Amino acid sequence: MAPFELERRELKEYDVLVDILYCGVCHSDLHKVRNEWGSSMYPMVPGHEIVGKVLKTGSAVSKFKEGDLVGVGVMIDSCRQCKPCESHMEQYCVEGMTGTYNNYERDKKTIAQGGYSTQIVTDERWVYRISDKLDLAGVAPLLCAGITTYSPLKYAHVSPGDKVAVAGLGGLGHMAVKFAVAMGAEVTVLSTSASKKQDALDLGAHHFVQSTDKEAMRKLNSRFNVVLDAISADHDYENFLNLLDINGKLLVVGLPKDKPKVNPFALIKNRRAIIGSMIGGTAETQEMLDYCAVKNITADVEVIKMQEINEAFERMIKNDVKYRFVIDMSSLKR
Repeated sequence: MAPFELERRELKEYDVLVDILYCGVCHSDLHKVRNEWGSSMYPMVPGHEIVGKVLKTGSAVSKFKEGDLVGVGVMIDSCRQCKPCESHMEQYCVEGMTGTYNNYERDKKTIAQGGYSTQIVTDERWVYRISDKLDLAGVAPLLCAGITTYSPLKYAHVSPGDKVAVAGLGGLGHMAVKFAVAMGAEVTVLSTSASKKQDALDLGAHHFVQSTDKEAMRKLNSRFNVVLDAISADHDYENFLNLLDINGKLLVVGLPKDKPKVNPFALIKNRRAIIGSMIGGTAETQEMLDYCAVKNITADVEVIKMQEINEAFERMIKNDVKYRFVIDMSSLKR
């Protein structure tokens, strides 16, 4: 990563100009910067966990005014006409959503550039209200890690009395713990690292089990209503399917490099289901942010300067962050 100058477009009638205060550092930023998914376009300005203030609005904007605290997340446009878009589930747009960066905008010519920058221009449909009651740096990761875990837990109807396991305690996993606890579930964290036990309990989890302990895992067989799998390393889904009770759901939000194995016998027992989930639509994202304001939920973050981003990437590879880096954009403005 190195300094780069770009010009944002002039405001269209429904556009909002946002002065960026903070931007979270998602692991997908690292993948895309280093072209590890084979789809990167350069020059690239990453960042899709954006919090800032409205500087200016287009003539037809009705939702926001100058000075409002707002957020921008993983997407900035879609076709707006297909069934998912009409249902405000734009992340599943039939034509494909427009990502906040490393994506062509709808004109198929302009490459969208993201939040590692001082300002961004976005249609108001993809801009969200942010409560001034919350720590703004801690809000930034809610725009990706937050909605990525809130949406599947809501879809699974997690409610008081449910038993929920969270596999993997990183940027996604720590948010899943916070949401599941807030929803009233009895939460168990599963991790390969015994050292994360106290961290899990500090986040509100009720139990911790080291997932490499086969006997301890065996004792959890058929225990949980939901297992949220936030692991991005290669692993066998059977280890978590075995933990599900009747009609249990394995919610997959981690993205392993290789195709995971699925044992059909582990799947058919107890009528278990594997459910994938990708971020959330515009309506659900705003709902999640409002829920966080009521429940006082933010991400655990380490705030860095823009000039420290390359070091932060190296630390991410080593899992040396609790649990999300967030860039203070005043460092770039200086």
